[in-house]
Amino acid sequence: MSNHTHNTAPTQFVKVNGNKFAYRRFGKTGGHLPLVFFQHFTGTLDNWDPAVLDPLSQEREIIIFDNKGIASSEGEPPHTIAEIARDAEAFIDALELKKVDLFGFSMGSFVAQQIALDRPGLVRKIILVGSGPRGGEDLETFLPEVWALFEKTYAQPDELLLDTFFAPTETSQTAGKLFLDRIRSRKEDKDIAISDKVVPAQLAAISEWGKKKPDSFEYLAKITHPVLVVTGKKDIIFPTINSYLLQQHLPDAQLLLYPDSNHGSQYQFHQHFVVQVRLFLNGNL
Repeated sequence: MSNHTHNTAPTQFVKVNGNKFAYRRFGKTGGHLPLVFFQHFTGTLDNWDPAVLDPLSQEREIIIFDNKGIASSEGEPPHTIAEIARDAEAFIDALELKKVDLFGFSMGSFVAQQIALDRPGLVRKIILVGSGPRGGEDLETFLPEVWALFEKTYAQPDELLLDTFFAPTETSQTAGKLFLDRIRSRKEDKDIAISDKVVPAQLAAISEWGKKKPDSFEYLAKITHPVLVVTGKKDIIFPTINSYLLQQHLPDAQLLLYPDSNHGSQYQFHQHFVVQVRLFLNGNL
C-alpha cells in the first residue's frame, strides 16, 4: 500500500519506444487490478481531481500519465486516436502490467475504446466519461458555443473549465470552483505546461475520430468488456446523445446520466460517482 495521495505521489519516468513518459502511481496494490487513466484534450497529470482519485486509491492502484509529447513526456504528439492508443499500450507494457481496468475521460475515452479493440486481453473493465463513438453526433468539430469559450479571455487559464466542464447554473458553477481549488492543490513536483504542438495534434485526432463514415458504430460490437458510460445532462463538448449511442451499441454497457451538469459531471458529483465506480469495478453493479 502506497502512503501517497494524488497530491504527493512523485512523478516518475519510464522509457517507451525511446521516449521518456511521465507518470504517477499510488494507492493499494494487490487484490484489485490497477486502474489506468486517460486524460482529456490538453490535460496533464495535474488536471485529475483528487476527490475522485484519492477515494478510489484506497482500494486499488491508480496510474495516471502524460502520453507521448504531452507536458513532461518526450516525443511528438500523435495526430490520430489510433496512434495515441498504441503509445498508451506501449506505456502499459513498459510498466509490465498484464491486465488493467481503463478510465477514459473525454478524448481519453476514445483512446480507451481503441485500446479495448487493439488489445482486448489487456483490459477487464472500462469506464468512459464524457465520451462518444466514432462518427458520433457533432464530434468532428466542437460546437460554435465551445469555440467561443476557447477564444474567451480568463483571469486564470484553468477557469475555462468552469464553462466547458460545468453547467451555467449556480449549483454547477459552485461545484466547478471547488473542483478548481482541488486541481490547484498540488504544490510540489507539478507537471509542466503543454507545448504548442499539442492542441493542433489533439484537435486533428478528435476530428478524425468524429468523422462520420458508413457503419461508424460497427466496431462497438467488438468491445465485449463491461463498460460504465457516464455523462452530464447537457454535455457541450461531446454532446450527451453520444453517451446514449455508446450504451445502445456496446454489448455490455450501462449509462449513468447526471442532472444539472456538463462535460465534467464526474467532478461535480464526485462522491456519488466514486460509489458508482466502486460498485462497477467490484462487480456489484
